Amino acid sequence: MKDIKDIFDLFKKIERPSGPPEFVIAGLGNPGQDYLRTRHNTGFMALDRVAAACGVKIDKIKFRSLTAQAALGGHRVLLLKPSTFMNNSGEAVRDALEFYKLDPLHLIVVYDDTTLALGKLRIRRKGSDGGHNGIKSIIYQTDSDQFPRVKIGIGERPNPNYDLADWVLSKYSDAELTVLNTSFDSAAAAIGLILDGKIEEAMAKYN
Repeated sequence: MKDIKDIFDLFKKIERPSGPPEFVIAGLGNPGQDYLRTRHNTGFMALDRVAAACGVKIDKIKFRSLTAQAALGGHRVLLLKPSTFMNNSGEAVRDALEFYKLDPLHLIVVYDDTTLALGKLRIRRKGSDGGHNGIKSIIYQTDSDQFPRVKIGIGERPNPNYDLADWVLSKYSDAELTVLNTSFDSAAAAIGLILDGKIEEAMAKYN
């Protein structure tokens, strides 16, 4: 397996393609200062790491989102952070897919998962919403569950009686963010493999 830095260097060395995006990569979260560093914004944070690997900033307003076009591993991609709040993420994703005439197979979604240990990745080719409201919205708005997704573990609730909404909206500690930074690098590398049609390899390496 290549070192993460080697993979990012490869992203930058490959000739940058031109033209419209071939894929939409959506990181899920909630907009605004109040939600910075919260567990539910893990998708936003991971997508910022992808943007850094591509040498771009996600700061253009389009599709009710913050966006950036980038070259990732020889593919033209749209990085998308919906500003519609988590439960309506699908509205922004749908608008972007329709604008570029892309089907859900050309969508990759990065988001938080409460069933996984902190920082653990789980890559899936397709599937149900698993109780995640952002994914539920995307499936509803696109009328499809046939899109790859990269789940990032945020850890389980401290106890079964702990309110789930309070847990996902709680803020990460500095120590937890240190763990997650490595996961974000792995997520970016996995996305590169998925773009190349190597999702099985991504699953074998990073699940």
